[in-house]
Amino acid sequence: MSNSLSATLDAVEQPPDSSTLPADEVRDTPAWAAVVSLTLGVFGLVTAEFLPASLLTPMAADVGVSVGVAGQAVTATAVIAGIAGLAAAIVTRGIDRRIVVWSLTSLLVISSIIAALATDLATLLFARVLLGIGLGAFWSMVAAMAMRLVPPSALPKAMSLIFAGVSVATVSAAPVGAYLGEVLGWRVVFWIVALVGVGVLAVQMAVLPRLPARGAPDVRTLFKLLGRPSIALVLASIVVVISGHFAGFTYVRPFLEQIPRLSVEAISLVLLAFGIGGFLGNLVGGAITARSAKASVIFGALLIVATASALLLAGTLPVVSAVAVGLWGFAFGALPVGFQTWLVRVAPPEEAESAGGLLVAAFQIAIASGAVFGGLLVDGFGTLGVIAYAAGAALIGALAVLALGSRSPERLDGGTVTGAH
Repeated sequence: MSNSLSATLDAVEQPPDSSTLPADEVRDTPAWAAVVSLTLGVFGLVTAEFLPASLLTPMAADVGVSVGVAGQAVTATAVIAGIAGLAAAIVTRGIDRRIVVWSLTSLLVISSIIAALATDLATLLFARVLLGIGLGAFWSMVAAMAMRLVPPSALPKAMSLIFAGVSVATVSAAPVGAYLGEVLGWRVVFWIVALVGVGVLAVQMAVLPRLPARGAPDVRTLFKLLGRPSIALVLASIVVVISGHFAGFTYVRPFLEQIPRLSVEAISLVLLAFGIGGFLGNLVGGAITARSAKASVIFGALLIVATASALLLAGTLPVVSAVAVGLWGFAFGALPVGFQTWLVRVAPPEEAESAGGLLVAAFQIAIASGAVFGGLLVDGFGTLGVIAYAAGAALIGALAVLALGSRSPERLDGGTVTGAH
């Protein structure tokens, strides 16, 4: 292991200094019930986001459009989520954050009801736009809220708990949605999600404390944050590493069909292993992040390099492909908690929500660019080409964090930047 790698892994980023928080917000004990309510909110929103993937055929038939056109319901949610993430802190400034969260969870309920009642594409897209607003805005402020609900030392554990909601939704949404859609009909599935949203809203109204808005963010705040080298490094790392991941994973099924030539049943099991791996990786990533958020990012990125390389070198062997894809899920699971915690630690506390909006936008850019570039690579070089790109992008991202991360600012105390530890 190189000296730079050892130095990075041994470095412990300091959590946000509690002296930068208002006196009444410095917590000695974590508000875990409130954190769990955020986890439930994430679970509901992400479940609703992923449902169309498993219900697209009957949805398209009922609203009278092709499957391809109905698929734009997914695109609409992603695009609006990116915009909402950037705008959320600005639009909602001055409003108690618990009221904002209640409103965003209400959008989950309303959008699900409208989707369940939709008889045409326009209505369905409107429902998905509302969901995109709720999803993007919620994501942009969840880390900033977690920072105010727990002591600094408990932030990695809180973020890991919140991302566990994502992992559970990722693993369960598609298979459960497909099964219930087949048994009860796709509209009933959306009614069920609406009921879940009502339950989540009730919990949030019962346990979330008052969280007065902090700061007065505007568009200039976003540009000011982008001008900070530490924040720019986090966002650039997200775009590179996550675009590589989504380029590869978007086309992992064609790879499994063409290279190891797995059956549909075997591919389903491998993808389930990916989801379970992601859940476990989230837990391990949270533990690593408690010591060093950058180390969690480096760990996840280098493990993607290793698993993608295994697919390139020995992917024709079914066992190798199955294990590698499962480990890929494990690697990816460590990345979101690492990235989001790292960003919160380098952003000024009063601008954490705006930084969260930039993170949401960076993820959306990475997802979109990864899928587009991956498609070009698959058409030009086959599935091996896109797996090679995933390995290369993850390696570049890891090396960038190693080379630049040790020199980037790690603390922002009262506007004064201090060096990395």
